[in-house]
Amino acid sequence: MFLERVISNTIEDQIGKRALSLAHSVANIPEIKEAFLTDDPSSIIQEIVLPIQKQSGAEFIVVGNKEGIRYAHPNPEAIGKKMVGGDNDRALNKGEAYESKKEGTLGLSIRGKVPIYLDGEIIGVVSVGFLNDDVQHTISDQSKSLWLTVGVIILIGITGATFITNYIKRLLIDMEPEEIAHLYQQNEAILQSVHEGIIAADEGGCITAMNRSAKEILFSQESERGKTYIGLYLKETVPSLDIKKRNTFSNREMVMGENIVLVNQTSIYNEDTFAGTVYTIRKKTELEKVTEELKRIKQYANSQRAQTHEYSNKLHIILGLVQNDHKAEVIDFIKKESNLQQERLKFLSEKVADPLIQALLQGKYNQANELGISMNIHPDSRMEHLFSETEQDAVLTALGNVIENALEAVKGMSHGRKRINIFFTDIGEDCLFEVDDSGPGIEEGNVPRIFEQGFSMKAGANRGTGLALSKIAVAHLDGEILYEEGELGGASFMIVIPKGGEE
Repeated sequence: MFLERVISNTIEDQIGKRALSLAHSVANIPEIKEAFLTDDPSSIIQEIVLPIQKQSGAEFIVVGNKEGIRYAHPNPEAIGKKMVGGDNDRALNKGEAYESKKEGTLGLSIRGKVPIYLDGEIIGVVSVGFLNDDVQHTISDQSKSLWLTVGVIILIGITGATFITNYIKRLLIDMEPEEIAHLYQQNEAILQSVHEGIIAADEGGCITAMNRSAKEILFSQESERGKTYIGLYLKETVPSLDIKKRNTFSNREMVMGENIVLVNQTSIYNEDTFAGTVYTIRKKTELEKVTEELKRIKQYANSQRAQTHEYSNKLHIILGLVQNDHKAEVIDFIKKESNLQQERLKFLSEKVADPLIQALLQGKYNQANELGISMNIHPDSRMEHLFSETEQDAVLTALGNVIENALEAVKGMSHGRKRINIFFTDIGEDCLFEVDDSGPGIEEGNVPRIFEQGFSMKAGANRGTGLALSKIAVAHLDGEILYEEGELGGASFMIVIPKGGEE
């Protein structure tokens, strides 16, 4: 077999080198060289060589002169006779040291041949040999030991492989490799085909999966979309997502790249141990029509709720006046309220051409009235510009958020200081909306951050989205939102929208 041949060749090579090394040592012994100059070299050399042979384990150490006559041999009777094998020429004639395998008086052996030099001249040769039979016994013993070791290793390997296989199968719910590969391909296909962006991160915050839709939402340049983000930290790639917050939320509005998105976060647990987080991301623009419709319905509902509450209070006033038989006061009160409503509706219908903005302002007015807040629209305000659908959505988002922030800012103020002033005009090349409140205002150090996603000075969770969304919506129309300290002592926001639609 191949392994046995490798072992045999290795051992024979090692024994050959051993024989050659021992022959070098013997050939360099000074006493042996000097013995060649005596009348009876064999008597001296034999006494030196025999102990070396016994200690080294060599089968024989033969020392011969230049004519090949033996001066030392394990068999004393062979001394004085010519060396056999015919492999001394290279050592005696060419001065080479080499290994050979030849048949001698003791049998086939592996030999090391080294010339003996005296004063630079070759005077003899040393031949050290190990019998081939002994070498084969050594090879056989080594092979048995090796095969035993290999057998033990294979047995341990099979046992370990069986244990690992069973352990892995338990982890993989007894699925075979082919099933795992098929499931992986199937999951990858599903991940990439989903229209929503999907990002998964492990417990350490490293991204483990990101589909094509997520890259399209996050990155505007094609070169960035082609990169692989697996293994990178989520916080560095998508700063607005924080895996340390392990709570679950749905449809949270955020700003990612150049898009307004809705984000869902789901934490993954493995036997009560946190294992990571999965985020699903949708562009808000894809749901814009439904979202805007819902917003308008909500605004209408809030307007109706506020109006109902207001009318309920007024009905109680009328009821009290009727019960006390104050008929004249009842008539005056009804006329006064009717005139106020008519004047307000007439003012908005005359000053604002867009019906949705009319509805927004009416709803916010009723909401302010319910909260006891004085909301006034400057009498010189006028907005005759007819907005396109995109402009209309941006104005409703920005103006609605700014007025809502103003309502929240002043509702905690003392009575008489709850005031909001609104002014709008379309004179010139831009449409301007200004909202001024009497709230506490914004600290100077916080002004640069008020349009950042997630930044808010108000208490509670899920804050810091309205102004960020408004700024992006307006920026898409090449407009802007500006902040300054208001005349009422609070905050003042100006929304600037370039005219892009038909008037």
